[in-house]
Amino acid sequence: MCAAALEEYCGSIFWNASYVNREDPDLPVCVEQTVLVWIPLGFLWLCAPQHLLVLCKRSQVNTKHLSKLYICKQLVVSLLFLMAIAALAVTLGEDYGPNNEPSTEKNPGVYYANPVLYAVTWILLLLCQEGLRRRKGSVDSATLFIFWLLLVLCDVFPFQSLLRKALRLGEISDIPRFCLFYISFGLELIALILSAVADVPPEAEELVKKNPETGAAFLSRITFNWFNSMVVKGYKQPLVQEDMWELSEADSTADINQRFQYFMQSELGAARVRLQKKLKKKRDENRDKAQEEAFQNGLSNSLAKGVSQDVLMEEKGNKEDEKKKKKKDKKKEKNEHPNSWLIYTIYKTFKWILIESAFFKLLQDLLAFASPQLLKLMISFTQDKSRFVWEGYVYAVLLLVVAILQSLFLQQYFQRCFVLGMKVRTAIIAAVYKKALKVSNDTRKESTVGETVNLMSADAQRFNDVTNFIHLLWSCPLQIMLSIVFLWIELGPSVLAGLAVMVLMVPINGLLATKARKFQIENMKFKDKRLKVMNEILNGIKILKLYAWEPSFQAQVEDIRGQELKVMRKFAYLSSVSTFIFSCAPALVSLASFAVFVGVSPSNILTAEKAFTSISLFNILRFPLAMLPMLIAAIVQTAVSKKRLEKFLGGEDLESDIVRHDPSFNTAVSVCDGSFAWEREAEPMLKNVSLDINPGKLVAVVGAVGSGKSSLMSALLGEMYTTNGFINIQGSLAFVPQQAWIQNATLRDNILFGSSHEERRFQEVIQACALAPDLELLPGGDLTEIGEKGINLSGGQKQRVSLARAVYSQSDIYLLDDPLSAVDSHVGKHLFDKVIGPNGLLKDKTRILVTHGVSFLPYVDEIVVLVDGVVSEVGSYKSLRASRGAFSEFLDTYAKEQRNRTHSESDRCHDTGDVELIPEREDPQPDSPLEDTVSSTLKRENSIRRSQRNGSVRLRRNDSIRKPEHVSELKKGQRLIEKETMETGQVKFSMYIQYLRAMGWGYTVMVILVYFTQNIAFIGQNLWLSDWTNDAVDFYNMTYPNWKRDTRVGVFGALGVAQGLFVFLGTLLLANASVNASRILHSKLIKNILRVPMVFFDTTPIGRVVNRFAKDIFTVDEAIPQSFRSWLLCLLGVLGTLFVICLATPFFTILILPLALVYYFVQRFYVATSRQLRRLDSVSRSPIYSHFSETVLGLSVIRAYGHQERFLKHNEIIIDKNLKSVYPWIVSNRWLAIRLEFLGNLVVFFSALFAVISRDSLDSGLVGLSISYSLNVTQTLNWLVRMTSELETNIVAVERVSEYTKLENEAKWITDIRPPEKWPEEGRLQFDNYKVRYRPGLDLVLHGITCDIKSTEKIGIVGRTGAGKSSLTNCLFRIIEAAEGRILIDDVDVSTIGLHDLRNRLTIIPQDPVLFSGTLRMNLDPFNKFSDEEIWKVLDLSYLKDYVAGLQEGLQHEVAEGGENLSVGQRQLLCLARALLRKSRILILDEATAAVDLETDDLIQNTIRNEFSHCTVLTIAHRLHSIMDSSRVMVLSAGKIVEFDSPTNLLKKQGHFYAMAKDAGITLSDITAL
Repeated sequence: MCAAALEEYCGSIFWNASYVNREDPDLPVCVEQTVLVWIPLGFLWLCAPQHLLVLCKRSQVNTKHLSKLYICKQLVVSLLFLMAIAALAVTLGEDYGPNNEPSTEKNPGVYYANPVLYAVTWILLLLCQEGLRRRKGSVDSATLFIFWLLLVLCDVFPFQSLLRKALRLGEISDIPRFCLFYISFGLELIALILSAVADVPPEAEELVKKNPETGAAFLSRITFNWFNSMVVKGYKQPLVQEDMWELSEADSTADINQRFQYFMQSELGAARVRLQKKLKKKRDENRDKAQEEAFQNGLSNSLAKGVSQDVLMEEKGNKEDEKKKKKKDKKKEKNEHPNSWLIYTIYKTFKWILIESAFFKLLQDLLAFASPQLLKLMISFTQDKSRFVWEGYVYAVLLLVVAILQSLFLQQYFQRCFVLGMKVRTAIIAAVYKKALKVSNDTRKESTVGETVNLMSADAQRFNDVTNFIHLLWSCPLQIMLSIVFLWIELGPSVLAGLAVMVLMVPINGLLATKARKFQIENMKFKDKRLKVMNEILNGIKILKLYAWEPSFQAQVEDIRGQELKVMRKFAYLSSVSTFIFSCAPALVSLASFAVFVGVSPSNILTAEKAFTSISLFNILRFPLAMLPMLIAAIVQTAVSKKRLEKFLGGEDLESDIVRHDPSFNTAVSVCDGSFAWEREAEPMLKNVSLDINPGKLVAVVGAVGSGKSSLMSALLGEMYTTNGFINIQGSLAFVPQQAWIQNATLRDNILFGSSHEERRFQEVIQACALAPDLELLPGGDLTEIGEKGINLSGGQKQRVSLARAVYSQSDIYLLDDPLSAVDSHVGKHLFDKVIGPNGLLKDKTRILVTHGVSFLPYVDEIVVLVDGVVSEVGSYKSLRASRGAFSEFLDTYAKEQRNRTHSESDRCHDTGDVELIPEREDPQPDSPLEDTVSSTLKRENSIRRSQRNGSVRLRRNDSIRKPEHVSELKKGQRLIEKETMETGQVKFSMYIQYLRAMGWGYTVMVILVYFTQNIAFIGQNLWLSDWTNDAVDFYNMTYPNWKRDTRVGVFGALGVAQGLFVFLGTLLLANASVNASRILHSKLIKNILRVPMVFFDTTPIGRVVNRFAKDIFTVDEAIPQSFRSWLLCLLGVLGTLFVICLATPFFTILILPLALVYYFVQRFYVATSRQLRRLDSVSRSPIYSHFSETVLGLSVIRAYGHQERFLKHNEIIIDKNLKSVYPWIVSNRWLAIRLEFLGNLVVFFSALFAVISRDSLDSGLVGLSISYSLNVTQTLNWLVRMTSELETNIVAVERVSEYTKLENEAKWITDIRPPEKWPEEGRLQFDNYKVRYRPGLDLVLHGITCDIKSTEKIGIVGRTGAGKSSLTNCLFRIIEAAEGRILIDDVDVSTIGLHDLRNRLTIIPQDPVLFSGTLRMNLDPFNKFSDEEIWKVLDLSYLKDYVAGLQEGLQHEVAEGGENLSVGQRQLLCLARALLRKSRILILDEATAAVDLETDDLIQNTIRNEFSHCTVLTIAHRLHSIMDSSRVMVLSAGKIVEFDSPTNLLKKQGHFYAMAKDAGITLSDITAL
């Protein structure tokens, strides 16, 4: 019916099979005139509205200049319009022209309709292109490009029809239409080319330079060609942050966050309402219950009225219970948080990306099933030799087209999903940060800083990973369903056998996975333990060296490592079982299906099309079946993250209206009858506080520790809950917290804190805050970078920077929370005078100062005294003194302390004469973890270096106040900690060799052989299958013999199982080999690290060394074997595929070389770029977290200054910086994938093409084999590149480990020259012109020391800081080796014997007592040399016996890390016990400066006098009192001995020693008294 109408419309036949059933097929003219015209035009008409809408919007008419490209496009379309008019004219002319006979037949309708259709379309196109030009930010249109492409493709058919007709007839029958068609075709081609070029307006050119994606045309967008420039750049030189492109508006953090917050507000609001309803319902239920109970109780009570007193008691009890219950309910309520809103928010925010990506995924899934069907047609084509050749070519081209479309859709889908993942992560990070800025104290208490940072890092990353693959939730089931349907069509019900095998695999895999997780957890335990021990070893490495204890600790680490490797081996065996199952699966599945299929009935014959179609379908099935369990596991993990995030983000905010700002008050700060609590339900910390502070006053707040001074500050800042009353503040605030909060930025930025920089004001502030001298000493002045938490500033400096920040901010009201406690007294005085006090910079501002410093109180306007959270008195200094209340008590206690302190301080600074102000770099308070051991060691060394540069013997008088030692060292110190090398470029090949060598060559060769054999078995199995399918041809129309069937199935199955076994064997061997490699590399590393000289540890941060043991060893243990195996399997897979294709179609060999070359180049380009992008990503990721933890620590300061917005902005900038490297990395993967897939598609195309060309010589089985193989090759190629780059990234770990195994060692531990057994018997010491320097190239530290110390002498060694006292002990133990001269002990030159022989015979009691985690016994005697009795005896002597005997485990008592569960005094005594146990003839006592209280000190001195009377004792003294009873005193200065005599003689001599004694207040009479 329809065809008839069309034929009348065309005037010719619409369809006839004879057209195509011949050697040279063609389409009927009618089809060409109707269907092929309507397809492209219909497409355009559908898409036109979106372009025309822009024209309707009356936006300011975009007078974007008319580009040449635009004019050309419009010109071409206008010409086409003219052609259409011409065609219409021709038809009209023919029908109604002057020369036509009325009898002749009129032209059919199509000759009128088509030109008119075309003319209307071209007018529409002109409008569309104008609309496109006005569209903001668009450079080309995808729809228009596709329209031109369709048009040209559809016109190709008439193009060849007309030509062939003309050639056949030898003349052109219809010249005008012929010409018009070819001219139009040419114009269409030009239009197609023009539409593929981007039209970038001049105003957007700058943007395109910064972000090429915005100027990329449609073709470039779908093939990711715009990314080429980045890849080329990355190949030429390693990329750096500056090379990264700008983000587009939609990808920027600000934009994402804004949209996310908008949806979050509404969703969270709704969730809160739901929660309230739920809680209300619960409360009502509880109330009803309670009322019922009360009613019952009431009845029983009224019966027993007045019976006894018990009832009353009982009632009371009931009430108590009820109170408790209420509390419990409250607690429960507190734990409930608004839930199930986060997923909706994410969905609503990113709805469109989700829908788009789902659309692409759906298309790709459907196309995936087209390939097996085409393969089927192809095979049937090769079997039937009577078919026309052109069919084969059509199938080959169709295979190519389907594959290309599939690749394009898949990459677009992946691109969208990964970008979505990135955006979700960004949204969550930004939301968590924003929340953290305004979170209330309750919520803040619930999670530590670490946990909150974890929300940002781990939980956000989880969401990122899950959203990457979220569509698999529906796509996997869809793929499984479709595969089963198609397989059913092929094999009928026997497919269920194969399916059953697959389904059985799932629980087995699940079982293995849980087992594996158990091993993982166990492994983590050992890893943590090993790292803990390593950490301690590195922290206490100096002690280990001094005591020669390295072997014991090495054994300890090796022991833990052994257990770890055992678990690792188990884990590896387990994973090899799962690999075996996984690799057997495809073979078993196809075996089951085929065996059942041929076994069910003799009429079922396995043909090539059936077999290979099924195999490609099974291959499609493998992916969703493997992915689903993984996806479900990931979703379960994400559910946990979701809960945590919802709890944090749904928590309460700080109420912003706690503090009022009412201008009608005439005071600066007013608190009216306020009570404040830290938590909503808690008891108030401050009760009934009333305060009025007038503008411009200085008010001091004093009180004992814990009386609520800091809480008052927090209340004024609005950080506490107001339970009663209110606060009113007029003006802006500045806040100086008790613990200074310093940002990781330059010193200047820390002080400016977001204000603009004015040099004069800045200098004024610096001077006032006593920072000027510090700035001179810092290497970069005020532009010096301050480390995290202000690590390179001392406590006092931090406090002063914090104060300077407040002063610079020029606020109205200053809240100063005890800023003077962290600085020395003279600096405190300076700060008070110049900044805080009545004549300071802030004299006109309102200041509230919390202080313990009694000396400042007379100068303040008003004093507020707090006692237990209540204001007990307010008044001036005089009036409070007079009233003899709480204040005078406070004065008495503090004045006493102050006196003691000044006394001890005068001890410390040997003179407190007139002190010129030198910025103190005093030791940080013991509780602040400011300095790692490295920097303190350095400090000591530097002081030594500095003293040589000073040259003069007597230091300047005022230098005695701790000279800022960091100083010189920072300039040198810049170079002191060498920068860690970040690897760039390719990894050296020798690294691979080194790893293989560690695995063992035997293993390596066997592994490769076994895997190779497995591959041969795989190919053999498939060749057997293709041979099997040829039986269908041989036994055509004959009964298929049973024996033949059984052989076929048997061999097929055997080969399948064989390859499984080989994989199993290979994996086992590889597991053993890699455990081997891990063991060897780790033991080399630990062996070497313990033998490295001390200098290395002084110049390398511990973290860096630990990292080698943690991350790099982890990579060697787990990542490398994994990626090595995958790489090997991929490589062999690709080679196998190529081999089979070449076997089937020998022509293919010609193509291998060019393909391989292209592949190699793509891979090299990609690896270089991708590796560097990964590194940039990880480098730019850590600032996000460190900035966040910094923010959390400084919350109160940020809120006080009201800088939340600035920090939010800064956070956005940091995240954007990270996204700038994440986004290109995502694109680089797509760039690679699309190129490799095109390569793979070409392989498919050519293997099909050659199969068609040489079909006469091929059997159908081989064709099926080669094409189904090549369909699989794209994925394998992709994987191979991934694995190569991963292996390259991971092998860096071997490089880093081996770098540390090649470090230079110290001298041998034991040499051939062994000292006598009892050496040193006498304990005589001789220094002979001894010179030493810390490292080659530095100055000498000791300049030729010569002295002779007799047996059993007691020598005191004194000298100013940096005179070389500690160096002397370091030399005795050969921690540093001599530059010249020698040391003799009992006439043995110490440099000739082994280090352990030397160190075992000397004993030192070090300055800071270092303990290791382990038992007490291990800390005293790590080698188990001594009996328990001996140990108890020394414990008795060191006054620890009672303490240890009182412990439950006695000697087996576990010491915590760093000995934290013992007091400092006990630790010091343990060190004494160590020394007593060693009983050597020479004892060195590095006197403890800090932590020991006086009585412990006396105990130690006593024991030393009694127990070591027969030994030679060298004491390095910091307090002169302790060495006044020595036999002789050695005075060192600048590395030389300046005086060496008995104390009395030295005092009489009135030299250096005399000066020092005078400073310490010791006179001759004191000595004689001794």
